[in-house]
Amino acid sequence: MITQDIVRKLWDEAGYGNLAIWENDTITVVPSDYCGETAGKKPLVILKPIPLVNQFEHLAFALNDEELLLKIEDAIRSAGGKVVRGPRV
Repeated sequence: MITQDIVRKLWDEAGYGNLAIWENDTITVVPSDYCGETAGKKPLVILKPIPLVNQFEHLAFALNDEELLLKIEDAIRSAGGKVVRGPRV
């Protein structure tokens, strides 16, 4: 899973729901009142787009913000997931 791909998805889904990051490297949009379990499985983390990316005026700023990238990476890694940072553009 690539951190910048997650940021892009957060940006695209802001206002539509939260993102569930799963152990198999999939990302799904879940409602804001999601209970945290689907078919007996729990996601690694649930990321809330608005608090994470709404502070940025442009997607490019979010994609290159060290603090945001670290926050996402730390959350996923501390839950046992794997994430790598893609090249910055």
